[in-house]
Amino acid sequence: MEERKVVSIEDRIPKLKQTRRKKANRRLILYLTILFFLIAAVVYLQSPLSNVRNITVEGQYHVPAEEIQTLSGITTETNYWRMDTEELKEKVESHEEITFASIDRSFPNDVTIEVEEAERIGYVQSNGQYYVIMEDGSRLDEETALPGGDAPVLAGFDKEMYLKEMSGELKELPPSVADLISEVHWEPEDGNPYKIRLYMNDGYQVEASIRTFSEKMPAYPSIAAQLEEGTEGVIHIDVGAYFEEFNTPEDNEENAGVEEDAGSETDSEPPSEEDGEQPAEPEQENAAADTEGAQDPVVDEPLRRE
Repeated sequence: MEERKVVSIEDRIPKLKQTRRKKANRRLILYLTILFFLIAAVVYLQSPLSNVRNITVEGQYHVPAEEIQTLSGITTETNYWRMDTEELKEKVESHEEITFASIDRSFPNDVTIEVEEAERIGYVQSNGQYYVIMEDGSRLDEETALPGGDAPVLAGFDKEMYLKEMSGELKELPPSVADLISEVHWEPEDGNPYKIRLYMNDGYQVEASIRTFSEKMPAYPSIAAQLEEGTEGVIHIDVGAYFEEFNTPEDNEENAGVEEDAGSETDSEPPSEEDGEQPAEPEQENAAADTEGAQDPVVDEPLRRE
């Protein structure tokens, strides 16, 4: 038989004790490491090291960045990890000029507030001051002595229904076309309460209807490009599209001269008595009426001139 090597229990006990001691030491180191990280995390969260350091506001134009930051309530004393971004988002969106807001955190201590502002459709004048009209037709309480150049002046809109409808139509316009409008005057007529007159930055006037404004106004640049430079008049786009030129003083003088020549020819060749006709008396009243009719059409003056 093959002989087996026999190890006594006395020889094996020291090795078992050493193995157990190594396992216990590793377990102790692991527990101490976890405890250290927990203590460090508690100290970090309770110290100024976890506060917000940098706050950036993006997307604002009319609303100051400081006002948005104050509205959110985020400061350099705000804990970076304890912020409720949804709650802060609702605070920022409560501003009447802000339609959307988002709050993003960037490790380690940076916060970015991004906003989208409601579009400013125009300005209305009241008691010598101008007030901003938003895209929903509402008016801001903030007043200014002069209108901004970012939107046209809306004049004569004393009924809120038509003002809101006009605001909605202006919002649908392409920015390239909206920037050409200086003023919009509401000029309702019997049977047509939606009539408006526009004063454009290039000197032309436009007659249109509120109901079809956003549909037909985009064609204005191509219509204006076909007109001769220096001409003045009204572009009608409410029913069809055509141009009506103003009568200039030279045209009035020419018309008056033609009428005078026609009158002199009639006086120089009176009908003969042989024909049995009596000479007609000059029609002074008709001539006066024609002279009045040849005057320039009455056109409302714009509130401001570019």
